[in-house]
Amino acid sequence: MLPGVLKMISKIFLAIGLQLLGIIIILAEFLLPSGGILSLTAAAVFVYSLYYVFNNISPNMGFVFVGIDIMLIPALVIVGIKILAKSPLSLKKSLSRQEGVTSQDTELQKLIGKTGTVINDLRPAGKAIIENIRLDVVSLGDYIEKNAHIIVTSVDGNRIVVKKVESN
Repeated sequence: MLPGVLKMISKIFLAIGLQLLGIIIILAEFLLPSGGILSLTAAAVFVYSLYYVFNNISPNMGFVFVGIDIMLIPALVIVGIKILAKSPLSLKKSLSRQEGVTSQDTELQKLIGKTGTVINDLRPAGKAIIENIRLDVVSLGDYIEKNAHIIVTSVDGNRIVVKKVESN
């Protein structure tokens, strides 16, 4: 009777070892760039472990392993995300304007108040020449015909807003 018990215990240890290997592979997925290959490998290890338990130990023990996996795998994903957040692979610093980071061309801010000429009709977007530079501009919804004189009223990011200069 003792050899049968030892054989059963070794089968359970093999199944548990496969589960632990799956856990290690899932955690490695969050640290190593694999394009999902490690996730597929972990899934294969878990599936084989369950297959092994159902066929070589007992269906009841198989359902115990399924229940444990249903709770364990989502918990591992959450732990993996937390590990990833603390790893050197994640962005730890946010970029802000106070640190001198800007998403717009500061040269465009100098165009406010400058005048130019529309190259094509603005409906409301089009092209204009301002300060001898060909630029994409937009009006505030107004139609402005070709060759009209315009003035830059504001710059929002890389969006240059113009309006028609009324001639006297």
